[in-house]
Amino acid sequence: MGNLLGNWRLKEPSTVEECDSTWGSDSESDQPAGEEDSGISDSVSPVQNEWAAGNNGDSPPKLTDSPEFLPKMKRSFYAARDLYKYRHCYPNYKKSRQPSEYRNLRFYLNKIPLVPDGIYIEEILTRWKGDYDKLEHNHTYIQWLFPLREQGLNFYAHELTQDEIKEFQSTREAKRRFLAAYSLMLDFYGIKLLDKSGNVARSSNWQERFHHLNESQHNYLRITRILKSLGELGYEAFKAPLVRLFLEESLHHNTLPNMQHSILEYFVYTIRRPAARRRLLRYARQHYRPAHAFLWGPPPKRFKPRSGDVGASVGAGSSGIRAPAPTPEPQRREEMNFIPSSACSGTLVSFHDAAVCRDVAGESPNGYTPLGSNMDGLEGALIMMLGRNDYSEVVPL
Repeated sequence: MGNLLGNWRLKEPSTVEECDSTWGSDSESDQPAGEEDSGISDSVSPVQNEWAAGNNGDSPPKLTDSPEFLPKMKRSFYAARDLYKYRHCYPNYKKSRQPSEYRNLRFYLNKIPLVPDGIYIEEILTRWKGDYDKLEHNHTYIQWLFPLREQGLNFYAHELTQDEIKEFQSTREAKRRFLAAYSLMLDFYGIKLLDKSGNVARSSNWQERFHHLNESQHNYLRITRILKSLGELGYEAFKAPLVRLFLEESLHHNTLPNMQHSILEYFVYTIRRPAARRRLLRYARQHYRPAHAFLWGPPPKRFKPRSGDVGASVGAGSSGIRAPAPTPEPQRREEMNFIPSSACSGTLVSFHDAAVCRDVAGESPNGYTPLGSNMDGLEGALIMMLGRNDYSEVVPL
């Protein structure tokens, strides 16, 4: 029995919903545990927001009064799974080292330099502050300043272990330097640390730095790593103030518009307390445009139809659109037979998939036509859609 338990591994989630328990309960005092459940609504699309961003704020083409006919966008499963593993402290990753191998702790005690650069932590903290070119173009230091229990792109950097984390959190000198490193990176991004509670604000040169941050999007991966490392080394409470500032700047003040997706897909979900995530997402939903395209909850409430009603339930989400009644079987078969066989090559294609196929085939939003009127080129677009990988694995920096 002991061997069986020793070989037991947690079953990893296979859907976005299984990765996210943000809306599993609505208690403001709940703890980080119990993240199995979600109520994510992805019934409508943020594609209008993308069109607006690419057309200098011009209103997107009005395809129909119902957003159901827009290409359906979904949250990234790979992002959700990555943050699920992090929030649950990498449940399937067990690895230990001898105390003498605590290279992250020894680096922060100024006993060993980072590899491959050969630079000690004190040199970084004293000489690199304000050297924005160095901080931007050097790609090896971030894994040493903000270690995680996962491998990054610098393979000379060592992953954290549970024992090393405990030792780090009990070492005052290491914690002092870690906060100094956090302040160093905040300054690089145009932000200043206000107090020991993690509150942050714009720095004096915020306009210049925000402009750079909005254009230098590889820094969003760095910020995800910084947030994760804060939680690993005892500064979980520092995450929400920083994410809140990014939400305000991105959604309300429009100073960091390119950061919106990273904040909502990654930054928010580094926070382990569901209640804290809910507060941030409620704020985001108030300012997100278009409002109906907000994919991160809360879920729409569903009401059971009364006896004798025909049709599905009415969603109480942002769209407020009643779901259509099921198509009678004879009519459905007649409609399916109307679609040219050459369009699908034996593959049943829903209206949603057809719209996506046309988008993949390269038509602009203005080129959309009613789906029943022109199906030319759908076969090639479908092959492209089925053959592509919608989401790429994210390798942590």
